[in-house]
Amino acid sequence: MSLLSYDFMQRALIAAALIGLIAPLIGVFLVQRRLALLGDGMGHVALAGVGIAFLVGTAPVPTALAAAALGAVVIELIRARSRTAGDLALALIFYGGIAGGVLFTSLAGGKSSTALNQYLFGSLSTVAASDIGWLVVVSLIVLVVLAVFGREIFVMALDPDVARTQGIRTTAMSMLLTVLAAFTVVIGMRTVGLLLVSAIMIVPIAASQQLTRGFRTTAVIGVVVGELSAVLGLVSSYYLDAPPGPTIVFLALGLFAVCALIAVPVRRRRAPAIAAVAAVPHGGRQVTAP
Repeated sequence: MSLLSYDFMQRALIAAALIGLIAPLIGVFLVQRRLALLGDGMGHVALAGVGIAFLVGTAPVPTALAAAALGAVVIELIRARSRTAGDLALALIFYGGIAGGVLFTSLAGGKSSTALNQYLFGSLSTVAASDIGWLVVVSLIVLVVLAVFGREIFVMALDPDVARTQGIRTTAMSMLLTVLAAFTVVIGMRTVGLLLVSAIMIVPIAASQQLTRGFRTTAVIGVVVGELSAVLGLVSSYYLDAPPGPTIVFLALGLFAVCALIAVPVRRRRAPAIAAVAAVPHGGRQVTAP
């Protein structure tokens, strides 16, 4: 029987396709801004939201969205005042998030502890139709925000000082990027899991950078790698009877290795051209370094 005949697999594949698209689009900005580990920390904050949902009996996805967004705003407000204090606050909030998630889940009792593992490492069978609705809405929000503010976020990520001279509100754009990262983490927690979702944001971009340095091209190739990793990793987890998060991440790492191998001969072919560019024209002649 085809795996697509199962309703839970159809929902899981939709969720995987969404995270494969959205995560690299956010990840390329995080890598540009040297915040590759931000997604991992936001996963800890979202975990607190999941624990609160178990404790009070609300839906985990919207509660995790609210907790992650609130954490993102607090982090950026502190970082705007002091980078050093911001890094310390980042660590404290992240540690508090994972501690709160485990504590609230334990207080909830029942089957909550078992359910928590499904959010930590992903699960094929627990993606409900209501979850898909939330994921589609959040994905559309992320895409619309990137379409409207993508240039400003890029300039801010590239050089905040240049962004300020262009009249870009760097604090607002930084906060917006952090909130989008938080939303992306929540999108991915149902399939990849909160502890591993950051990998699907960063690894596809790292793989893409092996082949290209242009921002747009890096984003496009990163999305292709992200989609392949998410969808094929999910299918592999079905046949291996394993959690989808680890299989998706391992596949992404495998594609990174493939891209790194492909990049070796590409760099060798580019080397003569780079050397020719390094030759400095002077007085009608090319003068090369001794």
